Order: sequence, then structure tokens, then C-alpha cells
Amino acid sequence: MAFFSILSSHPIPIPFASNASKLPPVSVNFISRDNKIPKLRRRWKRIKVSAVAASSPVVFNDLEADDFRHPLDKQNTLLLRAIPGLDEFGKALIGPVTEQIMLLQNIGTSVQVSENQLSDLYQLLQEAAKILNTEAPDLYVRQNPVPNAYTLAIRGKKPFIVVHTSLVELLTRKELQAVLAHELGHLKCDHGVWLTFANILTLGATSLPGLGFIAGFLEEQTYKWLRAAELTCDRAALLVVQDPKVVISVLMKLAGGAPSLADQLNVDAFLEQARSYDKASSSPVGWYIRNAQNRQLSHPLPVLRAREIDDWSRSREYKSLLNNAIRSKII
Repeated sequence: MAFFSILSSHPIPIPFASNASKLPPVSVNFISRDNKIPKLRRRWKRIKVSAVAASSPVVFNDLEADDFRHPLDKQNTLLLRAIPGLDEFGKALIGPVTEQIMLLQNIGTSVQVSENQLSDLYQLLQEAAKILNTEAPDLYVRQNPVPNAYTLAIRGKKPFIVVHTSLVELLTRKELQAVLAHELGHLKCDHGVWLTFANILTLGATSLPGLGFIAGFLEEQTYKWLRAAELTCDRAALLVVQDPKVVISVLMKLAGGAPSLADQLNVDAFLEQARSYDKASSSPVGWYIRNAQNRQLSHPLPVLRAREIDDWSRSREYKSLLNNAIRSKII
């Protein structure tokens, strides 16, 4: 069993939006003998790309997990894989009975989303899965006052995502899709093995006879990996909504948002807050406090996640993924 949560910042218990009709007019001078025609063709190609981007989100038909996996995710995954017997250790501690309890608990206390039940959420999930080139899991909405969303991947069963009602109330439609895409990112990147071990730590493996020292030794590495995995899945969210401000707005609302405050929240101000956090923690004392603050967190601080996704949205890596998908759509 793997339990993925997007929102927790503590140890886990568990656009294209332009109008194609506004494109600049193209005038062709067929008599010209100078070099304007090749330039015009290049310009028309750029306009054509813009028109495709404006029509709908691009789909990454050949997308692989490593195409967007965060470098820290790759690094810490390799470190965990180097630990012999970790996967078997997790399976031994959490068996099929525990998995069945978790499965029935979620199914019995939630509303399953389908084409005929909460169809808007169903369509958001289907579209996100298509964009990420992955299979859509089941989706449930559960009554809970704590804004959260998580994924359960149980051996031999179809994985499913659970979204809390308070999160639905807090976020816009596009922001909800970013959350669903984040959860899909965990499944796309096959994060299950290591998240299972994280659950073991949370369930109290440190208190079991003979396991306290082992679990304590592995705990820090596991949480390092968890925080890196969250950065990867924020990238999955950006690939789906294709607007960094949407992803950052989700993180901002999770840090201090409320439905009554939604129209007063400012993404740019939140990014400036993230930069001020970086500056405040740049001194030796600040660096030490920052590391101590993050060490026992399953998720990076919201301001750090916001800065990370803003940086990646400007990167050559992200733009290359987007442009390749747009060119594939045009062809």
C-alpha cells in the first residue's frame, strides 16, 4: 500500500489562455524579391503554435516519468534503492489485511466520482490523465474539514484518489485539476514502494522491538525523498494546467487561504514572500534553522514549493517539453 498526500506539511499519517482571434494579421507581398518570405514563414509557424496553444492544453503523448522528475527525487531514489531489503521490509509490516481496512474505510465513507456522479471532477481527472499519458485511477470525495487530497495504491487493486470536501470549497476548478495532476504524478512516477515505507515509520515502526534503531536510521533519508517526490509531482501539476500561477495559487491557499479570502490573495506577493524566506535563511544561522525546520516534514514548505515551480516554469526543460508537445499536435 502506498499513501500519497499533496498537502501535508508535517510528518504524514498516512495556458494557455490567449485568444486565437487576436493573433496579429499576416500580410504577404508576393512580388517582393528580398528575404521577407522565409521570415514570414517563420513568423507564421510561431503564430500557428500560438493558435494551437490557445485552443486547448497540449497532451504529452510520449511523456515518461523521468522527463519531469526532479533531480533531488532521482538522487534520493537511488539512495533508497541502495538500501537492501527495504521493499520486502515494508511489505512484511503492512500486509493485505491492513490494506483491505484502508480500502474499505475510504470506499465506505466517501462518494465515488464517475460520469454520472460529480461529472465535472470526473472530466478534470480524465483530462489530466490524458495530458500526462497515464491511466486515470478511481476518484472519491470525502467529507473532511481539513483541506487535503491523497492517493492510495494497493497491491492488486486499482489505485484511487481521495479529495476532501473542504479542498473542493477552497480551490477553483483549474486549481482542483492541478491537485489531481499532482496525485497522478505519484502514480506516474511509481512512488509507491518508498511511500509504503514512510507509512511504516508513521505507524510506529520505531517503537517495535529491534526496529527502533533501523527505522530511526532510515527516517531522515525517507523524508528527504518524500520532500523531493513532492517537487516532482508539483511539476506534473504544471504540465497539466500549463500555468505556473495556478499551481502557486494552490500552494498559497494551502498555506493561508480561505474561501472568503480567495479574491484578495496575490500570487506575485506570495512569490516575493518565498524570496524573502530564501534571503532570511541565507546566513549560517538561518541555514541551520531552515534545515532543522524541514528535517521532519513530509512536504517542503509551501513557499519553497512555490519558488521551485516558478523556477521550473522558466526552465529550458519545461519549455522544451511544451514545445515538443505543441509541434507534435500541429503535425
